Amino acid sequence: MHEEVTAVVLAGGRATRMGGIDKGLVEMAGKTMCEIVLDILRPQVAQVVINANRNECQYERFGATVISDLFPGFLGPLAGLASAMSFAKTEWVITAPCDSPLIGKRYVERMLSCDDGSVNVVVASDGQRMQPTFLLAKRKLLDDLTGYLEAGERKIDIWYARHSFAAADLSDSAHWFINVNTPEARNTTEQLLLNS
Repeated sequence: MHEEVTAVVLAGGRATRMGGIDKGLVEMAGKTMCEIVLDILRPQVAQVVINANRNECQYERFGATVISDLFPGFLGPLAGLASAMSFAKTEWVITAPCDSPLIGKRYVERMLSCDDGSVNVVVASDGQRMQPTFLLAKRKLLDDLTGYLEAGERKIDIWYARHSFAAADLSDSAHWFINVNTPEARNTTEQLLLNS
């Protein structure tokens, strides 16, 4: 367990590609996707929180603190990160989307291994492209991130590029980044879970 890290499961979006269904509550292999991600992250960090902007009572059943965005209007993953940073007491905050149930048991360890003492942000790479919703950031960046959002900015890649960052080469674990955006993807991913 990495006591210096708080994890946040990002479940605060509108899920427009899934017809507006709350993706974190979609069931797969007998559990919701949010529960699956929580179960994988819990042993890895000091605390796990859920970022949700609807159905908060349902998320509270999973035994983690539920935090809503500090900014109204479904502003995206950075708003969830900012909320987690404002809640956390740890040096680092790491994110994982609720719709990526194949995330690995060494996710936090692999991301932290990229910190050589000079970086403030670590971003996952699947070997083909960056996966910026899988991000490890120093909590001290909260004021900078809040200012960025207040200025109307939303893009994760522009924000993290403003800071000293490292790319975590997770090309050997690219399946961690499979996300469920359609009913078809849900069925395919469930089969991968059942066969793993």
